[in-house]
Amino acid sequence: MSCCSCTLSVSPPPSLRTSNHHLFNTTSEAKKLNPSAPIKHLNQNRNKWEIISRRSLIVASGASIMASSSSLAPQPVQGIERLEYKAEGYNFWTWRGHKIHYVVQGEGFPILLIHGFGASAFHWRYNIPELAKKYKVYAIDLIGFGWSEKALIDYDAMVWKDQVVDFLKEIVIEPAVLVGNSLGGFTALISAVGLCDQVAGVVLLNNAGQFGNPNRKSEVAEETVLQKNILNPLKEIFQRVVLGFLFWQAKQPARIKSVLNSVYVNNSNVDDYLVESITMPAADPNAGEVYYRLMTRFMTNQSKYTLDSVLSKLSIPLLLVWGDLDPWVGPAKANQIKAFYPNTTVVNLQAGHCPHDEVPELVNKALLDWLPTVALESSPQAL
Repeated sequence: MSCCSCTLSVSPPPSLRTSNHHLFNTTSEAKKLNPSAPIKHLNQNRNKWEIISRRSLIVASGASIMASSSSLAPQPVQGIERLEYKAEGYNFWTWRGHKIHYVVQGEGFPILLIHGFGASAFHWRYNIPELAKKYKVYAIDLIGFGWSEKALIDYDAMVWKDQVVDFLKEIVIEPAVLVGNSLGGFTALISAVGLCDQVAGVVLLNNAGQFGNPNRKSEVAEETVLQKNILNPLKEIFQRVVLGFLFWQAKQPARIKSVLNSVYVNNSNVDDYLVESITMPAADPNAGEVYYRLMTRFMTNQSKYTLDSVLSKLSIPLLLVWGDLDPWVGPAKANQIKAFYPNTTVVNLQAGHCPHDEVPELVNKALLDWLPTVALESSPQAL
């Protein structure tokens, strides 16, 4: 899906190069947080090490919907209700023996919000209360992120897919619409495949994932004794040293804010609340190991999951709400998805990688304009 990597010479695979990474950081006490920060300009002059370091964080990043696309200009958030920040989290569900955090508000047709790499349910802070006025809104923390358990497992896109599928079956139960940003968008797509009775539609906000390269040949090199006994252990040691440093750097609030500022065009919402919601998960003693596993195992094993292979199995309506000014995932991908999967509506926004938090009023409007037709088609009594 789209997560960027930062490693030794572990460079992110193409399928993940566009994703987010706000990763964890420590803070001893959660406090009531005030959302205000001056608007700053993007700083495009990043050197190589800044790019590697920033991408190892995740930032996770009135619309009139037309048949193919519309363009909306951003304005500062004014008068939009915000989800209360709770250091202890909201609700917890046990999945495969692991504690999973989620938020639920409202009544009516269900919507499931899925955050990007390194973020949490709190990244939907301006969307949950507004959408909950008409729908039943769930926001889940993927395992390894946010307030969910930092499980020491082998991370793979299929793990998050299984988690979302089981959450739909055990908690949501009714047909729902999946909404995802970055990694969460790709997770929403792969979760929807084969669940036509459970998923009525999918909304992607600057989602991760890449289209496959038909000319690429799969090569499986035989591992030599030298590689297995000497080179691989040395490589792991080097990775752990480099990633340990990058994780420490990624935890610093100033670094997190810098990354966020680089992917929010209007960064007035890059505030203490947002930074705190990203730094809190690092207090978990397993956070560093989870970071290592994500960077070395999940990030380097994504070529088998491509957008075209997933979209070719889909048969439900798709909405793209796209931040065209995203420095990581530009509008070309939205156009490519639309061309490959015609049952797609596109709303273009003048925003960055996380439009749902940068221009939430526009994203909420786009969703509220599109959702009724999908909900009505899936369940006429839902509206």
